[in-house]
Amino acid sequence: NLQLMFATASGNVRRNRLDDFTNVKANGKIAMKLDDGDEIVGVSICTESDDILLTSRNGKCVRFPVTDVRLFRGRDSTGVRGIRLEGEDRVISQSVLTHVTSTPPENRAYLRQAVAARRAAGEDAELAPEEEEDAGDNELAILSSERYGELGAHEQFILTVSENGFGKRSSAFEYRLSKRGGKGIWAMSMTERNGPLIAAFPISDDDQVMLVTDGGQLIRTPVDDIRIAGRATQGVTLFRTAEGERVVSVARLEDVSEEEDGETTD
Repeated sequence: NLQLMFATASGNVRRNRLDDFTNVKANGKIAMKLDDGDEIVGVSICTESDDILLTSRNGKCVRFPVTDVRLFRGRDSTGVRGIRLEGEDRVISQSVLTHVTSTPPENRAYLRQAVAARRAAGEDAELAPEEEEDAGDNELAILSSERYGELGAHEQFILTVSENGFGKRSSAFEYRLSKRGGKGIWAMSMTERNGPLIAAFPISDDDQVMLVTDGGQLIRTPVDDIRIAGRATQGVTLFRTAEGERVVSVARLEDVSEEEDGETTD
């Protein structure tokens, strides 16, 4: 039951069965009808048990269930609205996230306990400002160790990177589930220091990321060196860009530890 989700720069999405794109001839096949000035920014394989995360250049994002987008039977449609953008804003990325059945209070409780555990272990972690405020509310429930473990087993992290080389990791539990078509929430605190967003996608602790600038400079860094911070925070320096230089590409290198361990030298 694999399906394809298309996302465009203007915020439209469309869901098709993967079978709709079999028997593609050598000269290609039209995948999606586009309005003038629009373009496809992401095509993801998904199932009906997944969520979709759309993120924009101006730092807005929306997370919704795959099933919020009806299954289209043809390929000549522009789809439906996934996120409502303002002004000249454009979608920069589409990600597929694992759907976790949990309530907003459970998510907030998990985030508080997870950050406290990381701090106790000497790791650098922080809550979003609104979560810090909630942490002082005695009415908020404490998760059982069993439930805490269940949520922890399904936790994902989203890496966000700006054009000026700043970035952070944030728990996917901070990206609340909503209906498609809304204006969304902040994926990162947008400031003149940070500049626009260039990338946002899920990553794992064992991954590495590669950043490339328009000046031809490149760095490669382990994901576990990147700070875990609240969703609506500014992040930290990942790449010290020169004046007038900007990050134009960010790539995920999945679990390269085994490959590097096997390297030999003459």
